[in-house]
Amino acid sequence: MKVAIIDYQAGNLRNVQKAIEKFNVIAEIVSNGKDLKSFDAIVLPGVGSYFYGMKKLIDLKFKDTIREEVLEKKKPFLGICLGMQLIGSKGEEGETCEGLNLIPFEVKPFDLQNLSIPHIGWNNLTQKSNSQLFYNIPDNADFYFVHSFYAAKINKKYISGICNYGINFPASIEFQNIYGTQFHPEKSQKYGLQIIKNFLNISLKYKC
Repeated sequence: MKVAIIDYQAGNLRNVQKAIEKFNVIAEIVSNGKDLKSFDAIVLPGVGSYFYGMKKLIDLKFKDTIREEVLEKKKPFLGICLGMQLIGSKGEEGETCEGLNLIPFEVKPFDLQNLSIPHIGWNNLTQKSNSQLFYNIPDNADFYFVHSFYAAKINKKYISGICNYGINFPASIEFQNIYGTQFHPEKSQKYGLQIIKNFLNISLKYKC
């Protein structure tokens, strides 16, 4: 199995690559959308502005190819942090713009009076009992977050994990072959590595 890690100049890709390679899976950093066609699964990491991230995905010919490979060919897809937010239909960071629109939701800024923004650090989350991403991970496990925006106006059927930081917000999403984590699994030690392992196992099932 080969996993593509999308390089759109918005994140530390090497940490994600090393996390995947711990499980003896080929993980390649890809900087052109057309190259996604030769991979079995796709990972979209990311930090920074929603608007900038979408602009680079469009400029590098990723947007349409991602939609084709994920929505039509049903390749497993994992979005991490900004990568999860870009799964949605619209974001307000930088300038308001359309996202990948793989799952309908909007990305909005935290509006908190008594807590610092961005939300940085370890937080526990509550998971759905039937989540595939959280297989073999105890409920209320801690993961590492760095973000100022969150997924809003999202149908609860897509949410597999919830974190509280002043408000309850989606910490992870799952729908068919589409997965996302607001936290950074590659920075979340043993439970983060288990998230990576679970996504790879899911991808193998799709490949078979």
